[in-house]
Amino acid sequence: MSSAVLRLKNASIFQRENLILSHVDVEIFKGDFVYLIGKTGSGKSSFMKTLYGDLPLMEGEGSIVDFDLRELKEKQIPFLRRKLGVIFQDFKLLNDRTVKDNLLFVLKATGWEDKAAMEKRIEEVLDKVGMKSKNLTFPYQLSGGEQQRITIARALLNDPELIIADEPTGNLDPQTSVEVMELLQEINKNGNTILMATHDYALLLKYPSKTLKCDGTKVFEVVQRKG
Repeated sequence: MSSAVLRLKNASIFQRENLILSHVDVEIFKGDFVYLIGKTGSGKSSFMKTLYGDLPLMEGEGSIVDFDLRELKEKQIPFLRRKLGVIFQDFKLLNDRTVKDNLLFVLKATGWEDKAAMEKRIEEVLDKVGMKSKNLTFPYQLSGGEQQRITIARALLNDPELIIADEPTGNLDPQTSVEVMELLQEINKNGNTILMATHDYALLLKYPSKTLKCDGTKVFEVVQRKG
């Protein structure tokens, strides 16, 4: 058995009764860094939402981090999300609590109980993203780039088998985008598998990697020309 962390076979993705993507065949393996590109409205978000259980997979086969997407029950979704790290474009941080408490909230929600272990894990992930000194800061006191670093730290908390990054640089200026991208590259080199939706083609040129494109209800691999 190969170590595919994500496999979709002849899958169709719907939003309610609207067909968004059809006959999707995708495989992502442990350690991959994969881009998902396509115009706004081409189905990137629906694709991502299906992977973390926000939309049901109605047709075809799909497995992600050992969960069968066709058989996925409501009560299994928290367990699925424990094995995934999700990074959103708009950060989704809780502004009424500190960075540390944001991370604590996620750990408690995903079943951690040992206070010392939680403290240690928070310190580790903040260190990884270069934000250790900001643990008592509130998200609204941070720049967009800093908030995105916290979001990445949050995604790393449960040492996920797959990180799903939905337009992680979408709200950032070009310089900050590069810094966030460097961080994601580093995380990938440390063994985390990353699937990243983006419309920032400059990043694809600067950090070439396997690329999937959503276009006209299809998802296909784009072969990047060298040089």
